Amino acid sequence: MTVFDEQGRPEPPMGGDELATLKGFLEFHRATLAWKIDGLTEEQFNATTAKSTMTLGGMLKHLSYVEEQWFRVVLHDREPLEPWASVDWKADNDWDWNSAARDTPEQLLALWRRAVDGARKDLGEALRRGDLSQPAKRAPWRDGRVPNLRWILTHMIEEYARHNGHADLIREAIDGAVGE
Repeated sequence: MTVFDEQGRPEPPMGGDELATLKGFLEFHRATLAWKIDGLTEEQFNATTAKSTMTLGGMLKHLSYVEEQWFRVVLHDREPLEPWASVDWKADNDWDWNSAARDTPEQLLALWRRAVDGARKDLGEALRRGDLSQPAKRAPWRDGRVPNLRWILTHMIEEYARHNGHADLIREAIDGAVGE
């Protein structure tokens, strides 16, 4: 039975096995980001705080890229989908962050939801093929090291946890909404 908190986020299972725990924490952090961006306007999606150029819109687009990059490209060695396939990353290594201001909140949410849905499918496909120890099909490191699925899931949790902390600060600066 899934337990949901006051914000509607699924709580990670308290007695789950390794896979259920990792998936539970990743879903919790995805839901935390959705909570942080809920109800914001286009202007608020592009707001910054302090001296940072980081925006919630940029964060959402970046996490869309990260979801697809790790689960589709690295785990399964598939070509990236658009918009990532056409990006000149050498011209702008932060294109995901920088280009978000040209997108509407609806476009950014649709891109993120597509990426999360695709990542869930890619994860399910990998788990039908093997366990958490299976190596990714594409090695992202020059020295030949290849992460396994366990590492990818843990990295995704870390990625969301770090950016959810940023989202807390930005959202509080926008409208005073505070959370965890």
